[in-house]
Amino acid sequence: MNIDEAINPAVLVWARETAGLSIEEAAHKIGLTSGTRGTDAEKLAAMETGERAPSQAQLAKMASAYHRPLLALYMAEPPRPADRGEDFRTMRTPVAPQEAARLDALVRDVRTRQSILRDMMEDDEDAEPINFVGTLSVRTPIQQAAGRIKAALGIEDDRGFRRGMRDPQDLFAELRRRAESLRVFVILLGDLGSHHTAISPKVFRGFAVADNLAPMIVINDQDAKAAWSFTLIHELAHIFVGNTGVSGLPTTAEPHTPNARIERFCNDVAGELLLPDQALARVPRLATIEAVMQEAETLCRDWHISKAMAAYRLWREKKTDAETYGEVVRILGEQWKRQRANDKEKNRNSESGPNYYIVRRHRLGDALLRFVGHGLRADAVTHTTAAKILGVRPGAVEPLLSSVLGLGTGAQRRKAT
Repeated sequence: MNIDEAINPAVLVWARETAGLSIEEAAHKIGLTSGTRGTDAEKLAAMETGERAPSQAQLAKMASAYHRPLLALYMAEPPRPADRGEDFRTMRTPVAPQEAARLDALVRDVRTRQSILRDMMEDDEDAEPINFVGTLSVRTPIQQAAGRIKAALGIEDDRGFRRGMRDPQDLFAELRRRAESLRVFVILLGDLGSHHTAISPKVFRGFAVADNLAPMIVINDQDAKAAWSFTLIHELAHIFVGNTGVSGLPTTAEPHTPNARIERFCNDVAGELLLPDQALARVPRLATIEAVMQEAETLCRDWHISKAMAAYRLWREKKTDAETYGEVVRILGEQWKRQRANDKEKNRNSESGPNYYIVRRHRLGDALLRFVGHGLRADAVTHTTAAKILGVRPGAVEPLLSSVLGLGTGAQRRKAT
């Protein structure tokens, strides 16, 4: 059987691979069944080679499983890979094709959301360009660059700023609030809509869109919560430099390329802002892994940062060597994996999980919810467009906005008008 002339089999392959799905996973999601004519995966493979024609119902299921509009499957040719902006990562090992495909899908989704936000800003006569985007360079001294960002965030006293905070999550919440007050959208996103499509922090830790109307920061929420503050300030530094792109984990490799130098700069700026030099002045040279771990524990407790970030600062301030720092990071990574596995097991045995809307609101952030909500109430966007920006179904938009002060509900608004 020849495939429908309107369907290019290469497009089916592209749609599946860019969704980060193996042929077996995709066949299951689409609902294909195994039988005498072959397994479900073999049937999908036949569609992707043009030997078998997908039905309209199967195409619709593919579109849903691959996070694509149905019309995308009718394209004449697969499009070019997603534009990630710059790639600032230094990868020790190649990224698996499936993980790379998931990252492309996530970046594509974020760029689509951000472009809609920018269009909304352009239509708002009161929206003015943000003046700090692109104002720093890698030649700016680290302390000066950190000082500029601190001034923008309204941080005058490093210790006083942390007064009343109990843990790294409190620090992140306050930094996020201040970043959002600068009109930077900060969202938590580390999968394509389910835990089955989670992207490891080893593949990407953050993503920044350095736009002067609608700048956006994406933090991989698959990473340890204690690391989110560092990623937030790191990506904010990219926006101050004017860089759009993907960032990874800090590395001890010497930065020999322009992008590697930018990444090291942003790491150092974030480190200086969150753990200033004066906090390390009293620390002696630390020769052992145990000594670095102990000092990182103290710094984590006093400054509400992650132990890995504290270890990074100790290395960068020459309080320990690269080999010791690398081993500390490895140990901390193993500890985090065990803790995460334990947490998953506890959640699996729990009778009730976290409320969907509470989790979703936390991931999206107040700034994005308020902006989209006000646009919706002003008829600047439809519920369908709002759903696209928020990454939910149209029917979930109003429940998401229901607790945002000053927005009311769509039902109330329609009744009032």
